Amino acid sequence: MKLAYDEAGPRSGAAVILVHAGVADRRMWEHQFLALSRRHRVIRHDWRGHGESPDAEGETCHHEDLLALMDALGVERAALVGCSMGGAYATEAALAAPGRVAALALIGSGLAGHRWPPAMLEQARERVHSSVPADRLARYREGGAEVDPRDVRAMAEAHTLWQVAGPDRGRAALSDAVWEAAVEMCALVFERSWTGPRSSERFLSPPAAGRLREIAVPTLVI
Repeated sequence: MKLAYDEAGPRSGAAVILVHAGVADRRMWEHQFLALSRRHRVIRHDWRGHGESPDAEGETCHHEDLLALMDALGVERAALVGCSMGGAYATEAALAAPGRVAALALIGSGLAGHRWPPAMLEQARERVHSSVPADRLARYREGGAEVDPRDVRAMAEAHTLWQVAGPDRGRAALSDAVWEAAVEMCALVFERSWTGPRSSERFLSPPAAGRLREIAVPTLVI
């Protein structure tokens, strides 16, 4: 297993690992990576199937990949900062290996085993998934279909508008630079997931949603 990653800051500093969102890659942490590296050993990586990491094939377990990355880099213990599904994987790592995690910062975090409100799922369908005709979207998700770049862009823009700008804000809430960076990362995720090899995801068992009281390290939830 190979993962693309960046590392900066003093190796003697406390380690901080930045875990990106599901529709992004490690580039989303550019500003935080530079700021934190002044005093900390900071690491950011691309999950399998994202950014510059190889495609995800077969069964993937992202929190195990995160712990394996720590092993490979000689990081015994680290603070984990996770956004969206990156927060879910940071939480799973803290539950699977509590001695390896010094602190958590969870930003708009996902959570394996949590049942999201039906209204939220319906909003996602209406505002994001409907940006591509249902028949084509189904073919893309099955794999093997030729993907129209316009569909990739449409889905990426809809997702960025809903999740990055926010459901109650418009395009004007984001600068041109942030908008283009977010859409570019999101488009790459959709393109790879629609054209790459099929894979499945394995989460921590029992699920994290029922085990949060087990987390004993300082935790910031945003």
